[in-house]
Amino acid sequence: MFAGLQREQLGAAIEAMLFITDEPVSTITLADMLEVEPADVEVACVDIRAKLEEDESGIQLREVAGGWRLCTHPAFHELLERYVVSWDTRKLSQAALETLSIVAYTQPITRAGVASVRGVNSDSSINSLVEKGLIKEAGSEDTPGNPMLYATTRSFLEKFGLRSLDDLPSLEDFAPDEATKRLITERLSATHVSDAHDSNKQPGESEESTLLIDVDDLSDRADQMSEQALGDAIAQSSGVVDKIDFDDLQFEE
Repeated sequence: MFAGLQREQLGAAIEAMLFITDEPVSTITLADMLEVEPADVEVACVDIRAKLEEDESGIQLREVAGGWRLCTHPAFHELLERYVVSWDTRKLSQAALETLSIVAYTQPITRAGVASVRGVNSDSSINSLVEKGLIKEAGSEDTPGNPMLYATTRSFLEKFGLRSLDDLPSLEDFAPDEATKRLITERLSATHVSDAHDSNKQPGESEESTLLIDVDDLSDRADQMSEQALGDAIAQSSGVVDKIDFDDLQFEE
């Protein structure tokens, strides 16, 4: 045990360490700093999480991205959005949300692959997501031209409260009928479709919220619902507001 700490202070010490960090901290790291067994830290963290949930505290302990992190209770998300006025500047556009959804569910994927699913050029959204640290370059595809592949980052897991990509909600949960499920499957498995679609788009074409449909027996309604399902599946995992660095806030005059 770290010098000066008593066994009964283990939980409080963990809370203090997690309070001052803005990234998940692994059980091993906590154990090393506290000079205790990892199993003791695991038990303490589970107890802290249970107590905060039982007390319906505004602060929750969550296990995300391979570590433990204190975060705000999702129930107060809208309140915190309103309180932190700069939050609006960090919201994702519909185009970016759709792009992020496609990358999350089909990674690694090329820019052309994203465009083939959305039906429009998505370079602007991809660049924005890379800048925000939600996706990253993940090598290159072994095809002519060696196009860059993209995948989600650890920051993506943190911000959406996921322990791993296995925690992504099933798209089937957001599809209202079999036609929509079939369309989603077609679109997400069609990332190898010919680049002929891209050649039909004009330079500078805007990133509209639409999916390319080439399955004749699917209705317009299925088209619209599959697009919504992609975005909703990712948005379902959000609701946790990061701890705020007030030095970085920008307020409107």
